Amino acid sequence: MTNQRIIALLAATTASTIYGVNHTIAKGLMPDIIQPFGFILLRVSGAALVFWIVSLFFTSEKIERRDWLRFIACAFFGMVLNMLAFFKGLSLSTPINSSVIITLSPVLLLVLSAFILRERITWLKSIGIFLGLGGALILILFGIKEQPNAPNIPVGNLLFIVNATSYSVYLILVKPLVPKYSSITLMKFLFLFALLINLPIGISEFAEVEWATLPFDAIWKLTFVVICTTVMTYLLNIYALKQLSPSTIGAFIYLQPVIAALFAVLVGADSLTALRIGAAALIFLGVYLSTLKHPKKYID
Repeated sequence: MTNQRIIALLAATTASTIYGVNHTIAKGLMPDIIQPFGFILLRVSGAALVFWIVSLFFTSEKIERRDWLRFIACAFFGMVLNMLAFFKGLSLSTPINSSVIITLSPVLLLVLSAFILRERITWLKSIGIFLGLGGALILILFGIKEQPNAPNIPVGNLLFIVNATSYSVYLILVKPLVPKYSSITLMKFLFLFALLINLPIGISEFAEVEWATLPFDAIWKLTFVVICTTVMTYLLNIYALKQLSPSTIGAFIYLQPVIAALFAVLVGADSLTALRIGAAALIFLGVYLSTLKHPKKYID
């Protein structure tokens, strides 16, 4: 395994860790501090500002005319539909539900990659994905209690599925752009388009926030979501995509239920059990098998 591949795997792991923590942090901000669509406008506007400022220190790249439509499609699926569905679903359901339901992403990625990218699927990767999915299902079905602040769990869970599907499409659409442009160039334009699309959707909820009187606890959590959950994770996943396939990146989503559970334990919101440890072992084994390269024995 090359050093670049190891670094890419670490980048994907870090991104999933941040996402796992985010399930609880973002849930705690809605709806008392900010509504979901206003939250998304804050995310994309903050990220767009950061990436455009950072881009001033890098050489400007020219975007090919034929790629602009793909940029817009990537922004829609990766920073509009994906984010809106996730945060709205999170406001209606629970962090644990969200962290587990989105484990459907690797399965969706395998299917979509097979059809769109003609990516061949090894038996080992298939086994890894199903082991990880099994661990995630054990974790949610038997290991963790739901939170009470979930007004419409079925609708919220359905939105999580929309979120998982949308992000899977984004990973596939953005893959051809990754080797052509730098990460900063990709992110500054993707978030610019996302800001323009999200602006009419979230401006009313954004304006309702009492920004001048926000407590420090809310400020640092909002900052975490913008800088860590948005800027850092998208950069890390773009970097990982330079070395890994979309389906391999998607397999790391299995880490999120584990991280979500561990974070709940650390903040005193839950406890660790033997069942959860066993489920976590299955998830880590599934991710490991899904990331191994195996050139033979493909499923046609």
